[in-house]
Amino acid sequence: MSTTAMNTNESVLPEIPAWRKALKRVLGHHSLTLGGILLLVIVLAGLFAPILAPHDPYAQDVSQRMIPPVWHAKGSWEHILGTDKLGRDYLSRLLYGARISLIIGVAAAFISGVIGTTLGIIAGYFGGKTDSVISYFITTRLSMPVILVALAMASLVGGSLQIIITLLGVLLWDRFAVVARATTQQLRESEFIASAKVLGASTPYILLRELLPNILSPLIVVATLEMAHAILLEATLSFLGLGVQPPLPSWGLMVAEGKAYMFFQPWVIAIPGIALMVLVMAINLVGDGLRDLNAPQNRS
Repeated sequence: MSTTAMNTNESVLPEIPAWRKALKRVLGHHSLTLGGILLLVIVLAGLFAPILAPHDPYAQDVSQRMIPPVWHAKGSWEHILGTDKLGRDYLSRLLYGARISLIIGVAAAFISGVIGTTLGIIAGYFGGKTDSVISYFITTRLSMPVILVALAMASLVGGSLQIIITLLGVLLWDRFAVVARATTQQLRESEFIASAKVLGASTPYILLRELLPNILSPLIVVATLEMAHAILLEATLSFLGLGVQPPLPSWGLMVAEGKAYMFFQPWVIAIPGIALMVLVMAINLVGDGLRDLNAPQNRS
């Protein structure tokens, strides 16, 4: 076969689609795959909680209180994970509790992401006095311990699902701002930004259509970390009685309600505690995996 024919055959070989390359990279990262599977299971459990839950998570039956899980000698298949001090089914409350944790994590990360990304892009793009003022606010926020401020604010305004989401969203924007500011400073002198300016693009167009899509990758990683952070903070506040209020099935609240029985029925704390640990671990694994895949040496 001639060299020309060989080159012709090589040129017609189908190119591997980009989505297949991306899927191969994702599946090749074991921690990302494991975290994604665990997170998907928890998300599906929360979404389909009304179908999967064997009982009403709010229904009380004192005659059925503190039934142990099915693997105990006194356990029952009617209540696979047992019941709490009010006779409420633990599996049902655990499934609905996944909804509470995920809603708080996603909503708080979204609010803080909007605030922090907006401030970071403005500071990084305009620089000068604007950057100095926003950097001052970032430094001020970083100097405040989140948990103490959250405890103080929750004790003042009270605890509810909406208040906790808003409170955490307002408190967790600093990492978004730092990352957005740093990446914007790196890109503001790029050729594509200069080209947009030459073509007469407005500043909002440049910020939203040119800069923002190019800094989304690190911001998504930050969002996963802040989501896990928000879930842990909510569990802490609920454990202290300042977060989500009864009868909502928050995992932190379930741990708080079972602390009086921890030495005699340790499963009342172990079950929601393990669920909380698995959720946070899954989110962190996904965040770490996304960070590794977005590293410059792993993008090819």
